[in-house]
Amino acid sequence: MQGLDTTIVNVCLPHIQGSMSAAQDQISWVLTSYIVASAIMMPLTGWLAGHFGVKYIFLASVVGFTIASALCGTATSLTQLVLYRVLQGVCSAGLVPLGQATLFTIYPRERHGYAMAIFSTGAMMGPIIGPTLGGWLTDNFGWRWCFYINLPVGTLCALRIFTFIRYSRSTRRDSFDGFGVAMLSLGVGALQLMLDRGQLKDWFHSTEIWIEATIAAIMHLTYRAGVAI
Repeated sequence: MQGLDTTIVNVCLPHIQGSMSAAQDQISWVLTSYIVASAIMMPLTGWLAGHFGVKYIFLASVVGFTIASALCGTATSLTQLVLYRVLQGVCSAGLVPLGQATLFTIYPRERHGYAMAIFSTGAMMGPIIGPTLGGWLTDNFGWRWCFYINLPVGTLCALRIFTFIRYSRSTRRDSFDGFGVAMLSLGVGALQLMLDRGQLKDWFHSTEIWIEATIAAIMHLTYRAGVAI
């Protein structure tokens, strides 16, 4: 679902733009908000899973992603859609790493290679079939179904996680590095914004791109200095 939603919306952006009466630079935030939120949240997934358990964080991610998908489908304004896409991106961040962690727990060590082969195939197929599926859904049912398509899959996944995955109590007690997370989040967010909006803004001919590149560099150096200390 995480990989699918990275690309499925691409082909229906013109339809969303017309429905929301949005300009070209405004509609791009439907993609940017999802990618940036996911990139910022991903480093926190390991800490959350270590403190609250893989099962509960994985389940919360799937349920949250499914709810956010439903909200995206009901959005009536661009502001609502972007906010719901941020929520969707936050919840999607843990789907891939926690899915891998779950496979390593379920399968014996000698079967890890087989499990990861199946998992990797599915993870790669999502972004590949996203544009085709998104175009078909948009042409036949409307752009909102590019989000509603996640509801049955997400519901089934949540039920399977709740039923079949055992909860393992975590023994980790490491403290939360708020400063490091803040620096990393700002740096990753600025870098992702720069990469996502660079072509639209003509790269370094734009003041916005220079600001984002500078913030990303400063946050990276500050984070590295904190790690070294």
